[in-house]
Amino acid sequence: MFGTHFYHERVRKSVAIFGSLYNDLYVVRRHGNKVVGQMKVPIAYAPKRKFLERIAEMQQAGNRDIENQTAIKLPRMSFEITNMQYDPQRQLPKTNTIKCRGDDPSDGRAHKIYSPTPYILTFELNIYGKQHDDCLQCVEQILPYFNPQYSVSVKPLVGLSDIVEDVPIILQSTTFQDNFEGALEDRRTIIYTLSFDMKINFWGPTCKKPSKVIETIDVDFFDDTLGGSTRTTLVGTGAVDSNGPFYLETQRVEAWQETHGHPVDQDSDYIIRTDVLNEHSPDSDFINPEVPHPYE
Repeated sequence: MFGTHFYHERVRKSVAIFGSLYNDLYVVRRHGNKVVGQMKVPIAYAPKRKFLERIAEMQQAGNRDIENQTAIKLPRMSFEITNMQYDPQRQLPKTNTIKCRGDDPSDGRAHKIYSPTPYILTFELNIYGKQHDDCLQCVEQILPYFNPQYSVSVKPLVGLSDIVEDVPIILQSTTFQDNFEGALEDRRTIIYTLSFDMKINFWGPTCKKPSKVIETIDVDFFDDTLGGSTRTTLVGTGAVDSNGPFYLETQRVEAWQETHGHPVDQDSDYIIRTDVLNEHSPDSDFINPEVPHPYE
């Protein structure tokens, strides 16, 4: 069962997606109605405890040189994964499969993969600041986009860009902490903590022997309730098969794009087109139709 190596980087990509949402926040300093400064708020993947320890080191420093070496410029942000939980509500039947064309259209084959396993990643975003207004500016640039969720479209599988899934990021809670108590020389640190749930899917291995994509099929229609001389004619012989059903017609059913024709792209708007290739009836336009054998 196990032993087939595959790695779709779902957690790694989820961390990158989550961090990229908040990597362009700015804090503006004003004096009256005039802007006197603007700062981009840095963000890093790190535990909250690590930042608090570095801030505490500044307060315990005995001289100015140590403080300059360990000082953290505020405001800044950090985030981390705090929990990973299975989501049974989104679980589809495990035997369901998805077939799609790979990124290389030259092979003309479809890749098969089974339905994914849903999980919920819990992220914690921490905003640090020494002034309350700095933290509020960051929070106010985030909250309007979550009501309570924000969806991101991602391509989870490398080489199968036809599979695109929407990943909802849900804001669960917002809390803040202000350590205003302490000695006068202690540095004030304000921390806003935002908790998010990201719903992702873990995909298994893709089929190593992809099969070709079926784009066109021919369907032969017979009526076995009719008899006598109206029964079907054997192909290439002209003889009447007295035991065979009456041949009606052959239809071709194919997927077709109005602008590009074949091959059909899974992301395109294609139609199902039906054409009559052959017909055997008194008012048929076909002369001496090629009648297929009903049992071969």
